[in-house]
Amino acid sequence: MLHKMTCLANSNGVSSTLPSITNLPNTHRNPKRRRRQFQFQIVGLQGSQTQQPPQQCPGVITRRAAIGLVSFILTANSTHNKSSLALDNGFWYEEPLPSPSINNQLANEKTGTRSFLKKGIYMANIGVKGSVYRIKKYAFDLLAMADLVAEDTLNYVRKYLRLKSTFMYYDFDKVISAVSLDDKQPLTDMANKLFDNFEKLEDAARRKNFPETEASYQETTAMLHEVMDRMSSLYKTI
Repeated sequence: MLHKMTCLANSNGVSSTLPSITNLPNTHRNPKRRRRQFQFQIVGLQGSQTQQPPQQCPGVITRRAAIGLVSFILTANSTHNKSSLALDNGFWYEEPLPSPSINNQLANEKTGTRSFLKKGIYMANIGVKGSVYRIKKYAFDLLAMADLVAEDTLNYVRKYLRLKSTFMYYDFDKVISAVSLDDKQPLTDMANKLFDNFEKLEDAARRKNFPETEASYQETTAMLHEVMDRMSSLYKTI
């Protein structure tokens, strides 16, 4: 049984003395049995600064309501007269995610974009070396997708391809911007060749054309090996 709450209220109208909770009856008994109810005394909130005798309001609540009341008392004093930090808590954006952009000629000349790009992806700044590593890692992931390419799984092939290739697209742009002038054009040509093939593969998977998807994927694997080798050497020098 719960002890009665001490009838003492501070100027904010919240009890400054916490209730002492001991054994809750029937905690581990049959849940189908009717919950026992108990009475407690609620201290009336002070309506002014004038000292008035506390008003007692008898009531009946369940154990769950009592626990909720205790939780309220624990948090009320700690949050009183403090401004909300929800706009500056460092865990989420209050505004739409910033859209990534590119500085090099990696988009399709006809469409001005790439068909495989996935929207709503947040590109964290992991540095140029981190982008080099991620390009190599995602190229390996796409090579490991070989077992997924089948007639009844083309929808998953397309989704997986779009996710990985979108990161590779923006990472390539960051890496190209950071390399020397002699390496910019060869790296740009490699990226565009790979992204042209990504578009063919994505389109074939979207149309559920398995023979064309399989053929495009075979061409893609050879390019992915080249990309992994190039990123391995670039990672050591950048």
